[in-house]
Amino acid sequence: MKISDNTSVSMPIRNMAMIIFGVVAGVIAYTELTGRLTSLETSRELFQADLLKKSEQKPTDQEQFMLIESLYGDVEKLTENQEQNMTNKVNIEFLKTQLEKALTDIEHLKDKVRQNGNDH
Repeated sequence: MKISDNTSVSMPIRNMAMIIFGVVAGVIAYTELTGRLTSLETSRELFQADLLKKSEQKPTDQEQFMLIESLYGDVEKLTENQEQNMTNKVNIEFLKTQLEKALTDIEHLKDKVRQNGNDH
């Protein structure tokens, strides 16, 4: 069998239409797929560019972060000082009651000494 430009091929029109439809569907699917991939890659690149832009710290941002860290340290010191003051208040109240009791006992002893001095 010799094949040339003049060789004829007989095929039903229905089969030819299905082949053409298949090729057209394949081309459309490929075009849509590449368009979608391009869109996703573009949005990813833009997203990464935005992240990089946002992650860059300007000198004013760095200064603000340093101030925040300093304030955080001051707040920790103040909290610790406040806790010590609360402990001191409890101790002062306890010592106050002990002192009042001791003063009462001293007055009681003074009264007894006075009575002993008068009874002789």
